Amino acid sequence: MKRIGAANTRIHAGMLAAVLLASAVVASAFDVPARQAIPATGTVQVAFPPWDNAEALVLGAIRDAGSEILVQAYSFTSRSIARALIAAHRRGVVVRVLADSEQTRQMETSQIPGLAAAGIRVSLETRYQSAHSKVIVIDAGTAAETVLTGSYNWTYAAQSKNAENLIVLRGNAPLTRAYHDNWLRHAAEAQAYEPGP
Repeated sequence: MKRIGAANTRIHAGMLAAVLLASAVVASAFDVPARQAIPATGTVQVAFPPWDNAEALVLGAIRDAGSEILVQAYSFTSRSIARALIAAHRRGVVVRVLADSEQTRQMETSQIPGLAAAGIRVSLETRYQSAHSKVIVIDAGTAAETVLTGSYNWTYAAQSKNAENLIVLRGNAPLTRAYHDNWLRHAAEAQAYEPGP
């Protein structure tokens, strides 16, 4: 019996060491300090659906884009936003979309297949349980640079059924660069969208 108890003690000690090591690894992943504060510059617009028309802000920003639109999407079912992105693409704006893989494959009303069919470069994020960012970066590095973000998904429901928020930030170069660089980091790990059967 003592031998079994000693073996159990060694097993428990080994398990404890493994748990502590795993905890240290996880903790070190969260030890990376937050980014430095970015000075507030430029303008800020906010919308709080369903009371405010956030979709109008999104469509206006896309319509005003001059050179580049980078999108991160969790759910993307809005036909209006999809049409606006396709129109921007057709007028020569570089449009690229990153989307959550699971949402894209599971939602019958996803606009991702239509964007890809229109010639827009679409990639799917598969590394994360959820690629939950809702971001649009427009014309980074220009006088018209704009970031749209918040809880607002690019969906009909976000405007008409949900309690959401959208913030539109214009004219803040360091902030736009941070979002632009983060988009590129995600794009480097994403997989090209392939239409399903």
